[in-house]
Amino acid sequence: MPRDMFGEVVDPTHRLGSRSRYAVPLSVAAHAAVAAVVIIVPLMATDVMPDPREVMRVVSGPTALPSPPPPPPARSCAPAATVPTSRQAAPNDAPDSITPEPETTIVAIGDPHGVPGGLPDGVPGGLGIVSGVPALPPPPPVTRPVPVGGRIKIPAKVLHVPPVYPAIAQQARVEGVVIIEAIIGTDGRVKEARVLRSKPLLDEAALAAVRQWVFSPTTLNGVPVPVLMTVTVNFTLR
Repeated sequence: MPRDMFGEVVDPTHRLGSRSRYAVPLSVAAHAAVAAVVIIVPLMATDVMPDPREVMRVVSGPTALPSPPPPPPARSCAPAATVPTSRQAAPNDAPDSITPEPETTIVAIGDPHGVPGGLPDGVPGGLGIVSGVPALPPPPPVTRPVPVGGRIKIPAKVLHVPPVYPAIAQQARVEGVVIIEAIIGTDGRVKEARVLRSKPLLDEAALAAVRQWVFSPTTLNGVPVPVLMTVTVNFTLR
C-alpha cells in the first residue's frame, strides 16, 4: 500500500522531456487562441459589431440558443376588386345637341268646386282648408290681489266716508296721518284693511272709515280683478 501511494513520486510515469507532459498546456493555449480569434478580433472591428447570438452559437455549439422562427408568409399583392358605381363621369366634350327635359304636370288634389265651409279666398282643387281658427280660451280668473301700477291704474273712489275723530284723541290733541293697506274686491268694495303706519288713538277710526269706502271695479284684459293699494287718512284738529 505505501509503495502504491508513493510509487509515482519515486518512479514517475511522465519524465522530463516526454511529449505527453506538454499536451495539456498546448491544448489550453490552442483553445485560448481560438477564443481570441472568435471573440476578441470581432470586437476590435469598428465597422460592424458582432451579433451576440452568433458568438454564443460558435462558443457553446448550435444547441445553445433556439433558432429564430421563420418569417411569416408574404401577403399576396392582388389588386382589390373595384365596385362599379352608377355615377357617370362628366364628358370631356360637349354633346352635339341637347334635348329638352320632359314637361311635368301638376295634378290638383281635392274637389275642384271647393270644400263646404271653406274660405271665400281659397284655391279650388286645393287641399282641405280650415274653415276657421278656433278662438283662444279665456284667461283664468285672477284670484290674488294685483298691486296698483303699470297696466293696473288706481281705481277711482266712488263713495267716501270721512273718519270720526275720537274724543279722547281730540282731548289729547293728537293729529296726523294713518296709512292703510286695503284690498279692493272685484265689486269695488274694501274686503280687507290693515295699518301700515300707525298713529296712536287714531288707527281704529281710520280702519272703520276705510272699510266703508267704495271704488270703481278694476279690470285686467276686460276681466274684473281684486286690487291691492294703500290709502291715507288725515286727522286734523280745527
